[in-house]
Amino acid sequence: MKRFFKNRTTPRQLTLIAGVVVIGIVLALVILQQGKPEMGQGEQEAMGHAGHEQGAQVAEIPKGPHGGKLFTQDGYALEVTIFEQGVPPQFRLYTYQDSKPLDPANSSITMQLERLGRTPQAFTFTPEADYAKGDAVVEEPHSFKVNIQSSHDGKRYSFAYEQVEARVEMTDKQLAVNAIEVLTAAPARIKSTLRLIGEIKLNADKSVQVVPRLNGIVESVSVNAGEKVRKGQLLAVISSQAIADQRSALMATQKRVELARVTFAREKKLWEEKISAEQDYLQARQDMQEAEINLQTARQKLQSMGASLGSGSNLTRFEIKSPIDGVITNKQIAAGQVMKGDESIFVVADLSSVWVEMTIYAKDINTVKIGQKVTIKASAFDAESVGSVAYVGALVGEQSRTAMARVVLPNANRLWLPGLPVNIELTADEVEVPLAVSVEGIQTLRDWKVVFGRYGDKFEARPIETGRSDDRHIEVLHGLHLGEKYAAMNSFLVKADLGKAGASHDH
Repeated sequence: MKRFFKNRTTPRQLTLIAGVVVIGIVLALVILQQGKPEMGQGEQEAMGHAGHEQGAQVAEIPKGPHGGKLFTQDGYALEVTIFEQGVPPQFRLYTYQDSKPLDPANSSITMQLERLGRTPQAFTFTPEADYAKGDAVVEEPHSFKVNIQSSHDGKRYSFAYEQVEARVEMTDKQLAVNAIEVLTAAPARIKSTLRLIGEIKLNADKSVQVVPRLNGIVESVSVNAGEKVRKGQLLAVISSQAIADQRSALMATQKRVELARVTFAREKKLWEEKISAEQDYLQARQDMQEAEINLQTARQKLQSMGASLGSGSNLTRFEIKSPIDGVITNKQIAAGQVMKGDESIFVVADLSSVWVEMTIYAKDINTVKIGQKVTIKASAFDAESVGSVAYVGALVGEQSRTAMARVVLPNANRLWLPGLPVNIELTADEVEVPLAVSVEGIQTLRDWKVVFGRYGDKFEARPIETGRSDDRHIEVLHGLHLGEKYAAMNSFLVKADLGKAGASHDH
């Protein structure tokens, strides 16, 4: 036995072993080939899944001479393309017979598209040049199942394929983990908001310019800019010869009145006692009345200057007092200054309320109405307040082509300082729209504005046309149906998952 194992294998034995191995390999290949279905000309119906869906393995469809999907059956071929150069996307079909172009007029073709969450869409085709053109726009995304029926020379042909675009699959568990909110497209009330710019102004109805109204020299100034003052508080003292002249005239007139009254009383008594003539009595009465009129005129002249009647010996002293409670917002006076009488020396403003003047462009003039609510936000710091439109200008500026509107804003804590630029949000109106989605659900994809519709475990982008909006909802004019589910809060995570899936724009 030991001797047997030590014998070496002969060449003949090696040849026999090699032959057995080769025969085994050949038999295995034959068995595998018999187990694999043979390709037929209509195989594209089972293979026609173009595009890319997350986690799916897709069979490639042959491309035709025009770069479209090529289907063949019994020598008849149909090439499907989507043409969108300079026109809305449209189906263009090319037909062939035995690999040669075939006049599309010789074929009768219909097509049905099935999209997620949509009723099937039927297309009919008419010959145009060397192709047959579909009778409707192929809306984005180009993600659908396609069934084509064609008849030519008495024979009927059927082709089918599916292409997927802008679609991802996410389970309920994934939604919960990523905190993706799913809402339903429904009617909503939208507050139409107009955004404007403006500036804080002094309330001109509560702001007074102090003018001395006479010539003189400034003796003293009691207040400075920024100080609070009360009505009647002394602001400055001016020495004026003009006021001295008026006071002197007043004092002389007062003396004449006193003398005229005494003379009238004496003449009246003499006339009653029939000692003097009635003419003397009447003349005395006339002189007294004229003196009283002159006295009243002298007093009114002093009052028109804002001066007191004066009781001291310094007739030139003219006191300037605050006309209202407020703040000195401007001071243009100093001791020793010569006054001309017509310049503004103080501005006293009541800052308990201010004006917000906003600029309105011509296109928005008819939108702004008195009484509408506005929110004013400071552009320099974090502060906001609410008011209502109190005035809308009746004119448009020749150069600016804008109008002005005004809001009276309470300012008890003096937060809003005149000159401060502000941003304004005006609530134009509140309307009920038939279909709206959450603002958080809006995303951009390529050059589309989209929401991601929810269909079973799948999300698919739905390009939409939008209308009015506010900070919560945006109106949908086209692209989404009432009652459809969509991704709202954290919808950007769906978009991110779509990017990782690598969905392509395949025609």
